[in-house]
Amino acid sequence: MTIHKEGYKSILISAILFAVINLVSFNLISGYMAWLTWLIFIATLVLFLFIISFFRIPRRQLTVGNDLIVCPADGKVVVIEEVYDEEYFKDKRLQVSVFMSPANVHVNRNPVTGEVVYNHYHKGKFLVAWHPKSSTENERHTAVIRHPKGEVLVKQIAGALAKRIVNYLSVGQKVEQTAELGFIKFGSRVDLLLPLDTKITVKLNEVVKGGVTVIGSLK
Repeated sequence: MTIHKEGYKSILISAILFAVINLVSFNLISGYMAWLTWLIFIATLVLFLFIISFFRIPRRQLTVGNDLIVCPADGKVVVIEEVYDEEYFKDKRLQVSVFMSPANVHVNRNPVTGEVVYNHYHKGKFLVAWHPKSSTENERHTAVIRHPKGEVLVKQIAGALAKRIVNYLSVGQKVEQTAELGFIKFGSRVDLLLPLDTKITVKLNEVVKGGVTVIGSLK
């Protein structure tokens, strides 16, 4: 396991706060309320370890396949439905949405190999990520990757806790399947908009892994 570069600053700040809080606690409280000192220590340690785990990148055998659509994020499949896309395609697409809890790995990966033909950031609200309107009203970053068998739209969506979306793509860039496309901090959601004839291989409420689980295949 390694730590993602997006976590370096957050982990450093957390480590400083952990040290300061506990130095003050042990120096000012331990003499007459030792139990409270240890309670503060345990609580801050758990929080610090959680911050570290949030930015983890576990070692995995990533899935690669020319016609496969690989899951872009860890989490649970919360939507599989036909929708009308008003932003880019201007027609109907299959939407597959993955909800990421704060406990999930939050690095996002390219679902297919291809060329980035669209990449746009949208300001917006911070509704809970499982809200039906979060796809169109929340802060989000949309990218479209052109594969020889069709275009795949990937939408990183902020949630009630996730207030920062990081996207590494740019228009004209050639990207490889399962390579990092970005990162979302503290709980969020990723939508995929796929051609209508895509063969979907996941089910609602299925737990999926970014870069590993196959969402479907392009025809």
